Amino acid sequence: MDKILKDFEKTIDEISILKEVHNSLLLEPVREGRWSIREIVGHLYYWDKYNLEKMVPKMSKGASLPPFPDHDQHNKEAISYLTNQSVESIINSFINTRQELIESMLKIDSDIRFTVGNSKRQFSGESFIKTFLKHDIHHLEQINEKLNVDMLK
Repeated sequence: MDKILKDFEKTIDEISILKEVHNSLLLEPVREGRWSIREIVGHLYYWDKYNLEKMVPKMSKGASLPPFPDHDQHNKEAISYLTNQSVESIINSFINTRQELIESMLKIDSDIRFTVGNSKRQFSGESFIKTFLKHDIHHLEQINEKLNVDMLK
C-alpha cells in the first residue's frame, strides 16, 4: 500500500502548485459547462473529507461500509459547502484533509477486507485508495489541460 499512498500523496504537490496560479484562472471553468479548478479542488477535498469521516473509521475485517453517496448529490453538496471559501482556503483544506486521510489509511492493516454498500466486492485499504487515485488522475488531467492551454495564450 505504501506505493499507492505515495502516489495518492503526490496529488498534494500538484494541488499546492495552484497557489502560484493567478486566482482568475482558477475561477474559470476548465471547459465550457464544466467546473473551475477551484471547484475541482473542492470536489476532491469533499470526497477526502467524506472518506476520512464516514468510511475509514469503519474499515475493519469483514466490515460492510456504508454505500457511497449519490455522486450528483454529493457533488452539489461539495460545491455548496465551498460557496464562500477562497481558493487558497480550499487548497489548504484539501492539503490538510488529504494528509489526515493518508495517515489514517496507514493505520489500516493490509490484510483487512471490507465491502462498500450492497456490493460483494472485497476492498482492501489499497484497492479503496486506488479507486480515488484514478479519480485524482482524471481531475488532475483536466486541471493541467486548462493550465497548459491558458499558459499558451
